[in-house]
Amino acid sequence: MYGPEAFDVVVAGGGPAGATAAADLARLGHAVLLLDRAGRIKPCGGAVPPRLIREFAIPESLLVARVTSARIVAPSSREVDMPIAAGGYVGMVDREIFDEWLRERARAAGAERRTGTFEDLSRDPDGTVRVTYRDPAGGMTTVRARLVIGADGAASAVARTALPREGRVPYVFAYHEIVRVPPGLPGYDGGRCDVYYQGRLSPDFYGWVFPHGDTASVGTGTAVKGFSLREAVTELRLTAGLAGCETVRREGAPIPLRSLRRWDDGRNVVLAGDAAGVVAPASGEGIYYAMLGGRLAAEAVAECLATGNPRALATARRRFMRLHGRVFWILRIMQRFWYVSDSRRERFVSICRDPDVQALTWSAYMEKQLVRRRPGAHLRIFFKDMAHLMRLVSP
Repeated sequence: MYGPEAFDVVVAGGGPAGATAAADLARLGHAVLLLDRAGRIKPCGGAVPPRLIREFAIPESLLVARVTSARIVAPSSREVDMPIAAGGYVGMVDREIFDEWLRERARAAGAERRTGTFEDLSRDPDGTVRVTYRDPAGGMTTVRARLVIGADGAASAVARTALPREGRVPYVFAYHEIVRVPPGLPGYDGGRCDVYYQGRLSPDFYGWVFPHGDTASVGTGTAVKGFSLREAVTELRLTAGLAGCETVRREGAPIPLRSLRRWDDGRNVVLAGDAAGVVAPASGEGIYYAMLGGRLAAEAVAECLATGNPRALATARRRFMRLHGRVFWILRIMQRFWYVSDSRRERFVSICRDPDVQALTWSAYMEKQLVRRRPGAHLRIFFKDMAHLMRLVSP
């Protein structure tokens, strides 16, 4: 009598983290099952830096827009333009199309792709994992695996099952509406991201209008219970001149505010992407960090499969934090300080006027690392920040 179907790795979740991990492991020759529930599109502005495009071999045909500037809007409605240096741009993707392309790339690399939702896991006496998932018709299927990657979002069922002591991380709930933008709409720039730091749109995050070619993502987020995100987006659309545009779709989902202290169970499960909490504080940026986390999880799993040593799974978090832990720490402090009131938001937008701030911000975003080669600029920014903090300058 035959037992459940067996795989080397089951990847739960087919977003950027899970699809990247599945593709990398399949290319190495491992038997991979990629599970993803159908019909879910994460609310996301869709920004991808050039480094992501290079590192993960993303074809430019997937870019629905190229952004060459940002406009920051203060609570007083004062605007600050932040152009990217000549020749630079930030790519924009539509997550409905982008995520599906990543899943198909994983399938083409050799991963078995199925539609299903993770339900539970158990272990045989020999340590083999049994993963149970629900199919779209409601039926239950169990498969066996040597290892599991949980990439099933901020409310990860894999994390709750395999790492119950870690608990849930705090999160911002994000909501956006994809709207169709008619050509030549007054005041709208298809090559610019608009970011609104206004308490009426979000008491602790920000609102955004991000171009997606002939559509745009209009959204906001908050961790404050009771705040109406739909009403805020309606108000933002009115402010941005998009109230009369056709609504293509509406989406909402939690976005984690900090990384879990541990990503693996020390046996045969490791987390990646939102399930591990790898979203940049302050900005909410997650696509690059999700894909990097998926790649690092895949590398850790491959090492574990090769050596049989489950301690290899812990290397995914260590490597990620060595690369980006300091940046996340700085962004978390910035969010906690600058986003708490409109008076501080006003001063934060004032700081964004500074050419040194703009140059270092874009450079750090493009390169995904702290910029160390301009110590003079860092020193000037420090003294300017202190002047704003001590209210020695007007907003």
